[in-house]
Amino acid sequence: MADLEKKIWGIHTQDEKLFLKEDKIAIGWKEIGNLLEIPANREDFKTKYMQFFPDSTKGSVSTCVGMLYRFCHEVQIGDYVVYPSKSDRMVNIGEVTSGYMYDSDAHEYAQQRDVKWLKHIPRTSFSQGALYEIGSALSFFAVKNYADEFLSALDKGFKKLSVANEEDDTVGATAEDIIENTKDFILKELSKNLKGYALEEFVADLLRTMGYRTTVSPQGGDSGIDITAYKDELPPRILVQVKSQDSDIKETTIQSLKGAMREGDYGLFVTLSNYTKNAQKYLESTPIIRGINGTELVDLILKYYDDLDNKYKKMIPLKMVYIPVPKQT
Repeated sequence: MADLEKKIWGIHTQDEKLFLKEDKIAIGWKEIGNLLEIPANREDFKTKYMQFFPDSTKGSVSTCVGMLYRFCHEVQIGDYVVYPSKSDRMVNIGEVTSGYMYDSDAHEYAQQRDVKWLKHIPRTSFSQGALYEIGSALSFFAVKNYADEFLSALDKGFKKLSVANEEDDTVGATAEDIIENTKDFILKELSKNLKGYALEEFVADLLRTMGYRTTVSPQGGDSGIDITAYKDELPPRILVQVKSQDSDIKETTIQSLKGAMREGDYGLFVTLSNYTKNAQKYLESTPIIRGINGTELVDLILKYYDDLDNKYKKMIPLKMVYIPVPKQT
């Protein structure tokens, strides 16, 4: 089989000894049993999975079933596997040498295959983009974007050509991917956990971190005004309307906020979605009302995250980290 016909798979584990000392690759879900006893289609895999994990979310079921099915039926003998080990920060590249096996005596990682490790290469030999791809949150996944880089690592002259000695042009793209993935995560958590009045409470807390005094209106009251905010003890008053709907906000909806404002008031409209073109034009022509869409709301959350109420930080768990960015010219 030519290398071009071989697939490259990435895998993670907590049992490094099983992988590197016993020459195995493996995934969990021992409870499901021998995967070869399940008809070889994803629907039957899904049915079997739900028998053991009935409380799983739809997204979790799809992700886990996909990993189990690929590991059992899509991986072929001769395919390559990439395993980044944490203890020594090496990238281990091997070749799959057996079909799927079920080890009923395994403590956790019962779904197994044999592997022959071909090379153990320092992480510093790979581009930031390649490292980011094999840092996937999934336990088992296909390596696609940087497959050629991992294939080239098997060549004898790879160390001499190591990207560690060159300017890494994947840094910028990798940094942007990390940032965008973080923003996507925040917006999804907001959409999932904060609907209606709950989002109003959240926006009020966010405004508090920004230095505003806020009062949340009673549910269903105050003419559609959800939050009243002041920067200090004196006017102007800021009237805030919050919408958690998935569809874009229309011009007429913003006009209803304008109708509730008195002379000297300012308006703030906050949505998890966006605004229609007519609504955007209306906002541009009405400077006393500021519109914040989902993307802008996420930017504010990242800026003021440390000062949010703890219940919201538990809902949107984030960790401050440093990521590489392109060097300034």
